Amino acid sequence: MNHYETVFILTPVLSDAQMKEAVEKFKAVLAENNATVVNEENWGLRKLAYPIQHKSTGFYTLIEFDAEPSVVKKLEIAFRRDEKVIRFLIFHLDKYAAEYAAKRRSLKGAKANANNEETKEVKEN
Repeated sequence: MNHYETVFILTPVLSDAQMKEAVEKFKAVLAENNATVVNEENWGLRKLAYPIQHKSTGFYTLIEFDAEPSVVKKLEIAFRRDEKVIRFLIFHLDKYAAEYAAKRRSLKGAKANANNEETKEVKEN
């Protein structure tokens, strides 16, 4: 199994529910093909560097997954068939990039735990 990362941009006219539904659809494609989702990050609505299909913003989502190389082609087909997807990129992570991604996830988790502890202290006082 190889480690992959995909970033895709969804059209900004979607509601939150529609956006989450689209993300779940792509995660289901991965699950159907025996891929395991390692990490999922919703980056939210962001401004595009240049207009795409007359749109200047889009919902960004990152998904890290472990899968066989044949799964990538199936995921690409799912992205191309869905009219909600403006752009997508799937790339294979080498061992150094995979280590960096794991380190970034652990730092993000540690930061989230620290924020939760600060919130608890404020509520107690």
